[in-house]
Amino acid sequence: MPKQVVEIIMPQLAESLVSATIDRWLKQVGEEVDMYEPLCDLITDKVNAELPSTAKGVLVKILVGPGETVDVGTPVCLIETEAAAGASAANEPADKPLAAAAAGSGTESRAGDARPAAPLLPAAFDPNAPMRHRYSPAVQKLAAEHSIDLSRVVGTGMGGRITRKDVLDAAQNGTAGFAAAVSAPAPEAPKKEAPKSPMDPRVPVRSTGLHLTEEPRIPTIEVEGHELPGRGEYFIDVTPVRNSIATKMRQSVSEIPHGWMMIEVDVTNLVLLRNSLKDEFKKREGINLTYMPFLCKATVNAIKDYPIMNSVWATDKIIVKRDINLSLAVGTEDSVITPVIRNADQKNIAGLAHEINDLARRTRDGKIKLNDLQGGTFTVNNTGAFGSILSQPIINYPQAAIMTFESIVKKPVVINDMIGVRSMVNICLSLDHRILDGVICGRFLQRVKENLESYNMDTKVY
Repeated sequence: MPKQVVEIIMPQLAESLVSATIDRWLKQVGEEVDMYEPLCDLITDKVNAELPSTAKGVLVKILVGPGETVDVGTPVCLIETEAAAGASAANEPADKPLAAAAAGSGTESRAGDARPAAPLLPAAFDPNAPMRHRYSPAVQKLAAEHSIDLSRVVGTGMGGRITRKDVLDAAQNGTAGFAAAVSAPAPEAPKKEAPKSPMDPRVPVRSTGLHLTEEPRIPTIEVEGHELPGRGEYFIDVTPVRNSIATKMRQSVSEIPHGWMMIEVDVTNLVLLRNSLKDEFKKREGINLTYMPFLCKATVNAIKDYPIMNSVWATDKIIVKRDINLSLAVGTEDSVITPVIRNADQKNIAGLAHEINDLARRTRDGKIKLNDLQGGTFTVNNTGAFGSILSQPIINYPQAAIMTFESIVKKPVVINDMIGVRSMVNICLSLDHRILDGVICGRFLQRVKENLESYNMDTKVY
């Protein structure tokens, strides 16, 4: 059949995205390329992504080198393909694999619906997965360095493709993937031991918050260049994501007159409620029940009572948003990203738990999409996850406020002239003083406090 050359162009990954930077090419000239197979890694000012091929054939020319920034619609490479297949492939939308992945993920739910779709087996167990045994040079090199058998690694990429993170996870966990894990015998249930006295020196002293569920991730930075001779310093290139964070933070601090407030909340009943539900919730839903869904529910209910908190400054007017879209501040190894829970007020606690788990997992795995980061109207941040008890956050521009949930600690509290040990937490709020004042924000924080303290053993999560 006759051959034809098809241009692969830089797609419009999001409405506000006008350009992207080529990080590295996953395919080289002369290599075969399948439909929707990743060609290169892209870096944008919000999130990193992969550029999927819209044609099946052979890569014959690379038009844009690593490190170059190109506008949307610019050709980045040429692929030689069959004439008939090429005509059909050229008409395929570039975001089809992204849409297909979202449609098949099973993570989306109706408002308030907390039950996830039936779990799917990893793509690696599908013998017909189109990219199951196609490894990029970077993956092959990484696997060789860590002595990893790629045939036993679960591919979490599109079509079962094994990513660099899959190899690193296999190396870190000391396993070649899920395939090895499922064949191993189930571990015996741990034997219950008698509770130890708090004065027993063998009892570890816990100095961090009660809702610290995992160790904080330590940033790892790739250093470009060499250490300067005779000087105790070195250079680190500023990535587009870090540059975007710096720009937004500077804009927020310079344009928004920040105010700050804090309130202390007794969450003893919430701690008891979560402890009574978390095991059954884990069995039923497959995810951990953290404190964040309860905080988000208390927050959106307070926003409904004080809608001015859900607004932005527009020079000659204040725009109050009807939809309550919560932005979640999620820390990755080298940045902070704020994915959005859309229409958060229409979801119950279990539904919020699934949204939070899905967005946080995809953000930390580098699989978050650009449209997941847009449209937020109010930001919440779980700073207590790394032991903080007080913080002064910078507003997520152009929103009107940002709230942090600090670490839960047990403290002696005076109740009815008697001292009792209670689980207490600080909630901090930074506010745009052009829009909001102390009175309205004080009432808002008081309502959040009332909502959190109203949780009891009869509270329903569904």
